[in-house]
Amino acid sequence: MVGVIGTLGASLLTQGRADRTKRMEMEAAAEQRREDRDHTEALLEAERARNRAAESTTLRRACYITLNTAARQYLTAQADFMHALRNDTGVEAALEQLETRRTALRESYAEAQMIVPLQVMTVSGAASRRLNACYGQLKQIAAGTPYSQDDLNQFEAGLETSWAILSEMRRQMRLDLGVDADPASKTAP
Repeated sequence: MVGVIGTLGASLLTQGRADRTKRMEMEAAAEQRREDRDHTEALLEAERARNRAAESTTLRRACYITLNTAARQYLTAQADFMHALRNDTGVEAALEQLETRRTALRESYAEAQMIVPLQVMTVSGAASRRLNACYGQLKQIAAGTPYSQDDLNQFEAGLETSWAILSEMRRQMRLDLGVDADPASKTAP
C-alpha cells in the first residue's frame, strides 16, 4: 500500500512540478515578449524623435537661408539707394529695389518668428530693427532735397554696424544648426 501511495504521490508531485515549470516558462516567455515589444516601441519612438529633429533642422536651415539672404539683400539695397542719392542717378530704380528687398525681409522674418529658437530670434530681431531704422533714416534723407552729403556720409559710416549685426545673426544661426562650435564651450588644450 505504501508503495502504491508512493508511486501515485510521486506521479502527482512530478505532474505538479511539471505544470509549475510549464507555467513559469509561459510567464517568462510572456515577459520576454513584453520586453521585446517595449524595446521595439522605444526604438520606434527614438526613430520618430530623430526624424522630427532632422525635419526641424531642415526647416530651420531653409528659414535661415531665406532670412540671411533677405537681410543681406536689404542692406545691399540700402547701400545702393544711398549711392543713387549721392550720385543723383537711378534713384527711382534703387528705391523700387529697396522696397522689394524690404518686403522680402519682412516675409522671411515673419516666417522665422514661427520657427527659430529664442536665441536666434533675439539677434534676428535686432538685425531687423537695425535695418528698418536705417531704412527710415534713408527715407528721411531722401525727403530732403537736395540730399545732405553729411547725412549720407553718416549713414554710410553706420553700414559697418549693420553688417556686424548681420554677421552676429548668421553666427547664431550656424551655432544653432551645429555648423560651428560655440567658442565659449571650447576648452584650452
